[in-house]
Amino acid sequence: MSVALVHRPSMTLEAFATAGGVHPLFVTRLVQLGLLEPVAGVFPHSQLARLARIRRLHATLPLNYAAVGVVLDLLARIDDLEEQLRRRPWT
Repeated sequence: MSVALVHRPSMTLEAFATAGGVHPLFVTRLVQLGLLEPVAGVFPHSQLARLARIRRLHATLPLNYAAVGVVLDLLARIDDLEEQLRRRPWT
């Protein structure tokens, strides 16, 4: 069985903002806060999911964007720990 891999090119700031449904200045602010990380000046498609998570956390919890960054770090750490538990051989 073969799987075709599709290369998704990175997006410019404007294209990323449009795809994420936000203003480019908002994206720039999130980059300044360290919540989004462009690579060589463009945004990989994977950052769209992160943008959606940032917006969802800010909308549903009484958090400012700096606190959202802390929550994102904690969620990433939880994901890492859960993955370590899944790989751990139980004796």
